[in-house]
Amino acid sequence: MAVAALPRCPPHLSDTARREWRRLAAPLHEIGVLTLADRAVLAAYCQAYSRWVEAEQNLSKTPMLLKTPSGYAQQSPWLSIANKQLELMARFMGELGLTPVARRRVEIETATGPEPITKIEFVTVYTDENGKRVERSAGTWDPDANNNASNSKRIGVKWQD
Repeated sequence: MAVAALPRCPPHLSDTARREWRRLAAPLHEIGVLTLADRAVLAAYCQAYSRWVEAEQNLSKTPMLLKTPSGYAQQSPWLSIANKQLELMARFMGELGLTPVARRRVEIETATGPEPITKIEFVTVYTDENGKRVERSAGTWDPDANNNASNSKRIGVKWQD
């Protein structure tokens, strides 16, 4: 069950990770995925995201293959970092329901909407000659006579002259 308060962004996260936290925390909290107990998982995802962004930015400025002092071609360290962070992000995304497939597996609290109306009470509301508000029952509609009265809704219609 989700906690009432949105968990705070951990102070140790980088600026990019904090922006990712702000982008995801509220929506995940609203659907019941992010609780105080899950703060570390989202923080880890955000930090992996930040490192991936940094690696991709650096990779765009350098070649993917570098020449070693001995003359051999070597993969850029930024490519290794980017790939590793993508692997970590994919794991965390699965835990947090951040992919279409993962959303089907993650049990989330969804708003089911209002309770169904099972009984309608028709009420006449008017102001009497003394200026006092008066409400009078005009009958009810109850499709299921055994229905629990706590599920019934009272509906009033205000008529304007």
